[in-house]
Amino acid sequence: MEPEAEVLLNCLLLSMADDELILGHRNSEWTGHAPILEEDIAFANIAIDELGHARLWYELYGERTGATADELAFFRDPAGFRNARLVELPRGDWAFSMLRQYLFDAYELVRADQLLQSGYRPLAETAAKIRQEERYHYRHSESWVRRLGLGTAESHARTQTALNSLWPGVGQLFQPLSEEQDALLVGIYPPVGELQAAWEAIVLPFLADAGLQLPDVDGAPQEGRHVHTPHLTTLLEEMQEVARMNPGATW
Repeated sequence: MEPEAEVLLNCLLLSMADDELILGHRNSEWTGHAPILEEDIAFANIAIDELGHARLWYELYGERTGATADELAFFRDPAGFRNARLVELPRGDWAFSMLRQYLFDAYELVRADQLLQSGYRPLAETAAKIRQEERYHYRHSESWVRRLGLGTAESHARTQTALNSLWPGVGQLFQPLSEEQDALLVGIYPPVGELQAAWEAIVLPFLADAGLQLPDVDGAPQEGRHVHTPHLTTLLEEMQEVARMNPGATW
């Protein structure tokens, strides 16, 4: 692999891990607060899955760079994170969390399916490890979004409001690589345009079937993944507090 491709792949691995870590933390905030007990358990388990997937991607990144998963999760400042802003937003109401989860689950499932064909074996093997759980996550959030979108007038309104809020940010999941960068990763990582097309083929018809309308967006370019909201700072202060109090501790 060319040096430029090595650097680019490392950046992608870090962003994949950061997405999972931050969304897993946000989902964990529903523990004890979900609308029904069964869902309290189910969504807590999904949060644990996301954190486990983050660890897998961090470990793959660490094999290439020497960093440890704990260092990456607990000892970076917000500016060092490369997660999409979509996942760092506060949990909102149940409709917001379920719709965000659905949009992200569809993205992860499409990506995992395509990464199975990666010529970089560790990438394909990691995708194979998480794919079945991602399929469960997708079915879970899909069921909830349909239920909310086609439910009562209030549930529909809340879900539409969530879509209006979240939709302008989904493009950051598919920030295009340049033609030169795509060429460097041929056979390793799928072209971002192909990922987005596959995602849209699943998501757009489903949202319509759930009675939801896409909001108008201005088409302004998305800022890079190095730009975050103040919500990430607050989240990391809470998440990293114990580790930073005693950085040499072993558990």
